[in-house]
Amino acid sequence: MSASSYKLAVLSGDGIGPEVMESAMSVLETVGQEYDLSFESDSYLVGGSSIEKHGIPITDEVLEACKDSDAVLLGAVGGPEWDSLPQENKPEKGLLQLREALGLYSNLRPATIYPSLVDSSSLKPEVIQGSDIMVVRELTGGIYFGKPRGIDKNEGWNTLRYSRIEVERIAKTAFELARLRDYKVTSVHKANVLESSQFWRDVVADVHKNYSDVMLDEMYVDNAAMQLVRDPKQFDVILTQNMFGDILSDITAMLTGSLGMLPSASVGEKYALYEPVHGTAPEIAGKNIANPIAMIASIAMMLEITCKHPQATQSVNTAIESVLASGYRTAEVAKPGDKILSTSEITAKIIESMKKINKKVDETEFINA
Repeated sequence: MSASSYKLAVLSGDGIGPEVMESAMSVLETVGQEYDLSFESDSYLVGGSSIEKHGIPITDEVLEACKDSDAVLLGAVGGPEWDSLPQENKPEKGLLQLREALGLYSNLRPATIYPSLVDSSSLKPEVIQGSDIMVVRELTGGIYFGKPRGIDKNEGWNTLRYSRIEVERIAKTAFELARLRDYKVTSVHKANVLESSQFWRDVVADVHKNYSDVMLDEMYVDNAAMQLVRDPKQFDVILTQNMFGDILSDITAMLTGSLGMLPSASVGEKYALYEPVHGTAPEIAGKNIANPIAMIASIAMMLEITCKHPQATQSVNTAIESVLASGYRTAEVAKPGDKILSTSEITAKIIESMKKINKKVDETEFINA
């Protein structure tokens, strides 16, 4: 049978982005070999690297190339050298343009606790052990995109606005995901003080009428932030708007021990983008010490959502778990007694583990045949 082929747009970005992307592409090459999948990839500039060459954070040519791909892989964008630029020309603006151009309205950020990393969190093991949360963040509406917006020497202003269709489609995404998990959605808003959140609450309740098998509860965002560090196991799917999701999903990083552990997928009707939750970490860029696991886990999400290949997805995720269980770490999640590896070394361990896992599966299938 001929290999399934996928066309990828690779946007490594800034800081540690190129390093973790190199790790992810090495893992993806192994996936292709092990599962007869073909990945054709082309690299493009975005963020600060695009500003340096083109004067803008993303070009129309790159946006068109992303639209012509089956999936987009993104490292991270930004850095202190571009902080003084006007808001409309900062590296992060390229990311917002990308989300808007591709219609990536749904951001999925899982926070799963690896048993071997339970001691890496700043929270007590008994608090976080067994937590498995999916943050479903609306990504193309809300205060990040609302107009009017502006700034002058006397004031700055932004608009928090949501339409019915924007809330309905992200709510449907959350309820559908909950049906694949534990049938529970927590809608997070600030309806006690914000009219936009009152609207959000009401529309989510309307959508819920078609998902009566899923339990829906509500929580104000300030309480949700507290509850995430008090009792994270109470959550399954968290449904929330753009800015709240941005903040809450970073809080979930403290459950896993590091932002370097969190993958994400941004999905729309036609396109999908996969990226780690962490930033560019310019202070460690180029030192081969960055944690590539979030980027590699984002590849696993691509294999599940875009490629619809559960065996390949499980192979990558199991390999990550196996390497962590063997005591291998990059420096930022390491504890005394752990074996600290570089970016390239832990990538090699994950690839080695994948090959061993697949070999065992092949041998089992041969014996059973």
